[in-house]
Amino acid sequence: MADVRDAFIKTLIDEAREDERIVTVVNDSVGSSKLRPFLSEFPDRVFNVGIAEQNMVGVGAGLAAAGLLPWVSSATCFLSYRALEQIKNDVVYPKHNVRLVGNTTGVDYGALGATHHALEDLGTLRALPGLTVVTPSDMEEAEAATRALMQHEGPAYLRLYRASVPEKLDAPGSFELGKVRVLRNGDDCTIFACGPMVVRALDAARMLEADGYSAGVVAVSTLAPLDVAGVLEASAGSRCVVTVEEHMTVGGLGSAICEILAEHDPKHVLRLGISGGFAVPGPAEAVREYYGLTAAGIRERVAEFVRRVTK
Repeated sequence: MADVRDAFIKTLIDEAREDERIVTVVNDSVGSSKLRPFLSEFPDRVFNVGIAEQNMVGVGAGLAAAGLLPWVSSATCFLSYRALEQIKNDVVYPKHNVRLVGNTTGVDYGALGATHHALEDLGTLRALPGLTVVTPSDMEEAEAATRALMQHEGPAYLRLYRASVPEKLDAPGSFELGKVRVLRNGDDCTIFACGPMVVRALDAARMLEADGYSAGVVAVSTLAPLDVAGVLEASAGSRCVVTVEEHMTVGGLGSAICEILAEHDPKHVLRLGISGGFAVPGPAEAVREYYGLTAAGIRERVAEFVRRVTK
């Protein structure tokens, strides 16, 4: 198990050695952005604007307008909320090639509470037209997503986090922007998960199999644009659907999947995430356990849901 931010920065450095247009912009967050090795190798290609996130995004937009390829990195809570107007008007509306990187997401800042949790960013940012939204599920996808976004035309948001994930989940095929990946099939339910919840959903599915339930798992690494055909194909053979995310149950992955199913193939959906108000403060893993975002917690809720809707 490892930190996806390490895969991201290693890949960014590799790409920067080949392309002098790659620069970074940070808000006094060189450490949490994992940019120290980048700063050491490319001291003239790190723009640290201090604790000024709105300026940070504006600087990134200006650098892109000048022909550079800026990666704008910050703790997700500050990037997605404090600088939302600049993201919309300076980056997304003019379609600049800016890569926004949220480096500490969900309840990673657990004990600091609601002011530092980032649990609404997907709902906000996936609504912006033309903004590609990606959250990798393992180290391999973090590297592949970073390389793919190098070639992508237009603005993008890469949602990283501190929760540990495997080097590789043995997903079929290779990572593609805008495509889901089916990790296993199931007749009773299909579990759609993103980011660090994918490996937990897989573990839960194995537990459910031991209990006599057949649960599929799908990694949704690109939330915008969402793979409508892939979602429908993956869920077609299941009686019901479950979504799992380290995000509010409103606006994020659960809402996105429900939008697709409501329009094309209505069925019962259980959304697992944070609900009932702002998340409680505490150590990050304790907060996840409190909301049932562990393999055991997912297993329990899914089993109860499947029993209820398949009577």
